[in-house]
Amino acid sequence: MTRDLTQREILTDLEPIAEESVHRHLSMTKDWHPHDYVPWDEGRNFAALGGVDWEPGQSELSEVAKAAMITNLLTEDNLPSYHREIAENFSRDGAWGTWVGRWTAEEMRHSTVIRDYLVVTRGVDPVALEQARMVHMTNGFSSGATADDVDSGAGFLHSVAYVSFQELATRVTHRNTGRVCNDPIADKMLQRIAADENLHMIFYRTMCGAALDLVPDQAIEAVATIVHNFRMPGAGMPNFRRNGVLMAKHGVYDLRQHLEEVLQPVLRQWNIFDRNDFSARGEQVRERLAAYLTDLEQVKIPRFEEQRDRALARERTRR
Repeated sequence: MTRDLTQREILTDLEPIAEESVHRHLSMTKDWHPHDYVPWDEGRNFAALGGVDWEPGQSELSEVAKAAMITNLLTEDNLPSYHREIAENFSRDGAWGTWVGRWTAEEMRHSTVIRDYLVVTRGVDPVALEQARMVHMTNGFSSGATADDVDSGAGFLHSVAYVSFQELATRVTHRNTGRVCNDPIADKMLQRIAADENLHMIFYRTMCGAALDLVPDQAIEAVATIVHNFRMPGAGMPNFRRNGVLMAKHGVYDLRQHLEEVLQPVLRQWNIFDRNDFSARGEQVRERLAAYLTDLEQVKIPRFEEQRDRALARERTRR
């Protein structure tokens, strides 16, 4: 019976692939500058500098666009917490450390450009936005990994599985947010961010795929746990549920998109349901994962869509 590998052993064995993936990422990524995506000529002073403070009528964004932009921005704001989680569950040495630093630097651009855009265009209340940022960043983000998880390898495996799905989910959300903003500048900005998220997803997806090849049973357990319990990293922010409902109702990110544009493509890439390297332990996990996906597709998604369609119909009759 093959023993489980420890986290240190997994990271050591996968480091050559991580190094190759970092080089590939650097060859594919495109540097860009947040200031190039902000319509600065629309900006003006607020009351503290003799101007006019924000009022709702100044925003040209719909309620759905506001909800999505705020959710996206507050999610990106929590980067220090994500950096800590990734650094603790990966490594600060070698290719792993290079990736963590590069990924963090690229992610920082996202909150910078979204906030500048929203403040300059007066798209949302900047005071309420700052208050929400303070609450969300004070609460932080934690994967819940314990010292035992780190020692056993579960910390790394859960982290790399989570970000494989989460980066793709964020890409989908940013792209769809750009469409509902009804502003070509916002759409172009969010396309640029989504392109970053896609490249980040490719790195993490590659590393999780390599982990599946190295420790199939350990990795499928981590993948299944993440799929069963997936929550976006902004789940604890103020008004997350309200904003999430709005976004789901209007096609920014809903259950069907989660299944068809995030879960299924990544699981297919890993060949989860056709590979033959699981032991009986891994097979049991795969069966539970398949049952979960079937329930999502045949029960939960149709139920959500029925409720959504009724809610949208009620909204139309009230207009």
